[in-house]
Amino acid sequence: MTPAQLSRTVLHTVRRAVEDDELCVAVPERVKVRTPPRPGCGDYATNVALLLARGGGDALGIAEVLRRRLVRTPGIARVDVAAPGFLNITLDASSHAQLVRDVLSQRSRYGHGEALVGVSVPLGASGEVRAALVAHVVRGLVHAVGGVVVPGHGPVVRPVPASGAELLRSLGSDAARWALLRSAGHDLPDLAPSRLLSQREGNPLFRVQYAHARTRALMRNASQLGIAPESGAGVYDHPAEIGLLALLADHPRTIEAAARHRAPDQLARHLVAVADAFFRFHDRFSDDCPVLPSHQLKPSAAHRSRLALADATGVVLAGGLRLLGISAPEHL
Repeated sequence: MTPAQLSRTVLHTVRRAVEDDELCVAVPERVKVRTPPRPGCGDYATNVALLLARGGGDALGIAEVLRRRLVRTPGIARVDVAAPGFLNITLDASSHAQLVRDVLSQRSRYGHGEALVGVSVPLGASGEVRAALVAHVVRGLVHAVGGVVVPGHGPVVRPVPASGAELLRSLGSDAARWALLRSAGHDLPDLAPSRLLSQREGNPLFRVQYAHARTRALMRNASQLGIAPESGAGVYDHPAEIGLLALLADHPRTIEAAARHRAPDQLARHLVAVADAFFRFHDRFSDDCPVLPSHQLKPSAAHRSRLALADATGVVLAGGLRLLGISAPEHL
């Protein structure tokens, strides 16, 4: 279950509770869910009960009504109410495995869809290099989620003091695109080659591309060992796995938001978060229980399920980079 699917589930639950006269509130147009800031608070959290209680309502009472209904929903294992009225939602193991299967079955199409069908996004042409690149990438993002681009103002971005040819000479295509797309439109991009071309942890583009290359290396090594990924082989229950899964699940919503708001920087920052979560996942299991078995150890269900998660991560990173027009190297 993705955050978008869970958001719709919570909204449907509110609507049904109102229709059954269990709640007397105005049904909102949308419900937001997010990853909790601390481990141990479920996979997702929503403040919908607090919003519904505005004006003097009982937020905890509303939350309890929604909790009882949500916990009966397939794919949801547990729902807890936390003061002053948050709902902390834990998905069951089958939901996590299904997410990985969805990513691996859809591959490069994962995150694409019809989220903006019927929505027109105004976009204009511009001769300035940064605005032109942002407009080009936004056009691809809008099309990826079913929207239509209509004539309008170009994206509002701060221009850069260099031409496209100069940026290509000093940075190359990948780093130049990353520099112009990763910063929010109102910020001036960092164009320093020493930082953008550095193959070090401090370079976000390197981390994203290296994370993708690492997932591909795991798959090559697994193939040599005769091990196939299998999402349903084990249970994803470690915080490092849950954190990575939450970001993979949020990929479709991120593409939609980047298209809707004409802000490819949202996708770029999301890819950095995915890469960092992958390294936490990989490093956590590198010693005591690695993604791949070492020496003569036989592969277990846990190895196959973690391999599937690593493969899905590579799919998301490659797909996101492709939407930005940046390469996803197999080797680094």
